[in-house]
Order: sequence, then C-alpha cells, then structure tokens
Amino acid sequence: MPYVNIKITNENVSSEKKAAIIVGVTKLLEEIMQKNPETTVVVIDEVSTDNWGIGGEAVTVRRIRKNI
Repeated sequence: MPYVNIKITNENVSSEKKAAIIVGVTKLLEEIMQKNPETTVVVIDEVSTDNWGIGGEAVTVRRIRKNI
C-alpha cells in the first residue's frame, strides 16, 4: 500500500489541479511500480509560504525580495 505525501505552498492551487496530481501520481505508481491504485494513498499538504524556508529564509520573504 503506497503512501505518497506531497507538500506544496498554499497559493490557491485549484481542486482540479490537486485532483490531477492525485490521479497522475496514482497512475505513475501503477505503471512504474505495478502498485494497485485501489490501495494507493496520496496526501497533499498545503503549507504557508511563511512556514516554508529555502536558503535560510521564508519563501514569503524571498518572493518579496525578488519582486523589489
């Protein structure tokens, strides 16, 4: 039973896009690993850009800095 946890920043990703990710990951595991799609679990966690850091700073700060 595969369990896949995908973390993305919470920046208005539509339900349709999340559904497409779930379908795509499930199909990929079925095709590549011969895993049963009926027992494949895909979880998408949305994380605030304030809580996601890259290179020692929050994504929120990086994006503000790059737009200046």
